[in-house]
Amino acid sequence: MHNIAVIAYEGISPFHLSVPCIVFGDDLLKLGAPRYHLFICGEKPGLISTMSGFHIEVQHDLSALVGADTVIMPAWRDPDDRPSATLLSALRAAHARGARMVGLCLGTFVLAEAGLLDGRTASTHWAWAEQFKRTYRSVALDQNALYVDEGDILTSAGTAAAIDCCLHLVRRDHGAEVANRIARRLVVAPHRRGGQAQYIEKPLPDSGINDQLTTTLEWAIEHLADPMSLEQLAARAGMSLRSFTRHFRKKTGTTVTQWLLNHRLATAQRLLETSDCSVDSVATIAGFGSTVSLRQHFTRAFSISPVGYRRQFRTKPA
Repeated sequence: MHNIAVIAYEGISPFHLSVPCIVFGDDLLKLGAPRYHLFICGEKPGLISTMSGFHIEVQHDLSALVGADTVIMPAWRDPDDRPSATLLSALRAAHARGARMVGLCLGTFVLAEAGLLDGRTASTHWAWAEQFKRTYRSVALDQNALYVDEGDILTSAGTAAAIDCCLHLVRRDHGAEVANRIARRLVVAPHRRGGQAQYIEKPLPDSGINDQLTTTLEWAIEHLADPMSLEQLAARAGMSLRSFTRHFRKKTGTTVTQWLLNHRLATAQRLLETSDCSVDSVATIAGFGSTVSLRQHFTRAFSISPVGYRRQFRTKPA
């Protein structure tokens, strides 16, 4: 079982503490994957205050990090408030021991203060980006990323991006299908890239009796293997190109091209994980047209080839 330690501290945001608890505390056995063992720890056990005016009980001190496979530092209370030497030392020791380290939102400041991000790329809340760059000049800050995966260390941007980062970890550990099921339970997009919603599993209907746009999107999802153009989709929706493009972006948060690509990538992931289809067949069914096109888009999106992805997740529960 994979052990995940989440750090709590005086004045913590209940929302930021709850994100990893919700994502990793889900009963993954029902989703066909091993459960995580998640526990909360702090500098000392007992009641701690939250920024919302109530208290929570912490059962473990920082010595519990010794048994953690992943250590998560939620958003820190204030970038100007230096973490204690005890906390920084515990984080360094966990990283040196081989634990996977995660800094969510302003938690990136804590990992940087511990020296764990020197020479690496990281992400944090945009509102504190300039302060981060001034303070930690040896860290390359990616201000556009929702999260940055450096393998053994991951960091995320603010608030909701913490959910993206945690879902990404589930996707790394158990594959896209399990992560997508958790996302659907949370009613969030399974995967967002570049700040835009990657795709909507089932487009929500607009207000109104006859929503041709929703019908068109559902048709497109069912016909991903077929070539389709913006003109074709606009005609099916009974709209002009300009009107269709405007309403499409309002509904999905992205362009038609990116939306189709995201759905095709998701289909390819599921097929690689759960079917015996050859990579050539996956490329055809998902609508990429050729294996070369699938490989290029898949590798660019997930930093792993389709064959490598299948090898990584095929032996794990679908």
